[in-house]
Amino acid sequence: MRPEVLFDYFADIERLPGIGKRNKLAIERIAGDRMVHLLMHMPTGLIDRRYRPSLIDAVPGSIVTVLVTVDKHVRLANRRAPYRVQCHDDTGELTLVFFNPRADWLNKQLPEGEPRLISGRLEEYQGKLQITHPDYMVNPDNTAEMPELETIYPLTAGLSGKVLRKAVAVALDSVPPLPEWQNSSVMKRDSWPSFTDALKTVHAPQAIEDLNASSLARRRLACDELLATQLALAIVRERTRRKRGRRLVGDGTIRGKILAALPFSLTNDQQTALQEIVSDLENERAMLRLMQGDVGSGKTVVALLAAAAAAEAGVQTALLAPTEILARQHLETIEPLANAAGLKVALLTGRNKGKPRTALLETLAAGDIDILVGTHAIIQDDVVFKDLGFAIIDEQHRFGVQQRLTLASKAQFGVDVLGMTATPIPRTLTLTAYGDMDVSLIREKPPGRMPVDTRVVALDRLSDVAAGIGRAVQAGARAYWVCPLVEESELLDIAAAEERFATLRHMFGDQVGLVHGKMKALEKDAVMEQFQRGEISILVSTTVIEVGVNVPEATIMVIEHAERFGLSQLHQLRGRVGRSDLQSRCILLRANEIGEVARSRLKIMRETEDGFLIAEEDLRLRGGGEVLGTKQSGLPEFKLVDFGEHADLIELARDDARLIINKDPELTSERGKNLRCLLYLFERDEGVRLMQSG
Repeated sequence: MRPEVLFDYFADIERLPGIGKRNKLAIERIAGDRMVHLLMHMPTGLIDRRYRPSLIDAVPGSIVTVLVTVDKHVRLANRRAPYRVQCHDDTGELTLVFFNPRADWLNKQLPEGEPRLISGRLEEYQGKLQITHPDYMVNPDNTAEMPELETIYPLTAGLSGKVLRKAVAVALDSVPPLPEWQNSSVMKRDSWPSFTDALKTVHAPQAIEDLNASSLARRRLACDELLATQLALAIVRERTRRKRGRRLVGDGTIRGKILAALPFSLTNDQQTALQEIVSDLENERAMLRLMQGDVGSGKTVVALLAAAAAAEAGVQTALLAPTEILARQHLETIEPLANAAGLKVALLTGRNKGKPRTALLETLAAGDIDILVGTHAIIQDDVVFKDLGFAIIDEQHRFGVQQRLTLASKAQFGVDVLGMTATPIPRTLTLTAYGDMDVSLIREKPPGRMPVDTRVVALDRLSDVAAGIGRAVQAGARAYWVCPLVEESELLDIAAAEERFATLRHMFGDQVGLVHGKMKALEKDAVMEQFQRGEISILVSTTVIEVGVNVPEATIMVIEHAERFGLSQLHQLRGRVGRSDLQSRCILLRANEIGEVARSRLKIMRETEDGFLIAEEDLRLRGGGEVLGTKQSGLPEFKLVDFGEHADLIELARDDARLIINKDPELTSERGKNLRCLLYLFERDEGVRLMQSG
């Protein structure tokens, strides 16, 4: 279904001359396997070879291009000694230095007595000028072989800048211009180039300013990527809401019973979020709302009360969680409260098999289950509800649009959807990732929670920390110990979870358990249950415990090599403790030598527990591209957007997308057809498929 004009953009990069299998694999690792992926791999710098001084005026430390005459080749008997080529111009002398070169090749490139244009970084060594391994050695008659300006790209092992630059240049020449999809008034107002011209400017810049995120070309490309995302989200929103919902109006009786069974009162933020959700349920239009709540802010209770409102209106609720650990955690939290209110709750995961699964599905289809909690197992074809009216999707960002729609399709009428996330997201990224949803925020913590005492400790004091944990465990405490890797790596000097488990097991015996992502679900759950029951007191883990694990008795969190984690992830991990009225501690073990950014991150962790403030700081310190690109965030990946420089474009793109869908919901106008091309170009074509399927 991809438009024909894009066929060359999605051609395999192997078509490019000089790209063999090895280079293709290397390019795939950093960009992708299609021409369009290569063209959206942005350069990060520029080498300017236009500085052409005579040797007497040349400044050491700079990139120079000098015209010299080759005098003689000097190769010592000791093969380990560098190979030197002596050169001169009218004003001075220059030595070219090579290590382990092929002498016959160098003699051919630099024949004695001949002039050569040499370009590279000039150094001063023992008072003499030299260039080690020049970038270019060109016959003055062939100056076209040496570019005056040369882009610098992010590279990977086995891929040279020269190969990548040539591949990008050929790719640029082999793709056709594309129809204009941007708003003509914005194009005129901001003097933006066309998409193709913008790509050419960035990949063949005439000045370093062309590469800046604030340049016209970069802003144009960023707005294209943002518009593609916002348009896809707007289509999803419009399609979800087009499926007519129904008014789910309850009388408050079941909610009243749950509130009476709670050992605490709802915070103001919880009450506000619940009112917003109930108001959406009572509206005829299908709900599409995201509830963002900091760790330990009580989102699950709000979700249960919303499910109770749906039950009062006579419909069933599905609560979808990304992992079995999280699904079981939700069941344990809501089942006692639901039972007190007369609601029937059940759990469905991949572990349900055979006759018990069949019986559960029959009960669900008969309408005798009010709330079904589960993993991806819920969205399988044979799972049938009697009347699904409300869907809650926890850790919303871990599920794709298609999974959300598959769950919604199990309803006879339009289903109300509530997404939840415990990852506070900066406002700019919320608009980008969840532009199709209304947002409710829960910032307050329940009363009685004590702040977590957070300390930063150097790794050379690890034995002191371990001894302190031992004393705390003897006094009845429970502790998490988080490591960044599962197994020892020769490449990174980081303690692996398995190695740390062995060390602590040697010190504290059977009181230590281990969980990580490579374990089978049954093994993980068994160890987690031991920790919850207090049968083990120290849980060594990778970040598998980052979200949703709730053991109120655990009061100590040790995070090893804390400087390796992002701020938001550190905040999520710290959120596993401080979940009761007991004083909790978080110890951030850092390497003895760390950089300024890592130092700033750890300082922020020490100073605040406000997840929303931490998320904004994380964005400021790391930049949107890196935050979005990491797997831990689960947010969409952007290649052309810099969230510091392009924040104003997010709202511009969102407003434009909503206006487009209001005026041309099927994208059938001239601009609409061009926008379909945009969606396919940025691989946001989920929206087009939605339009075609209705």
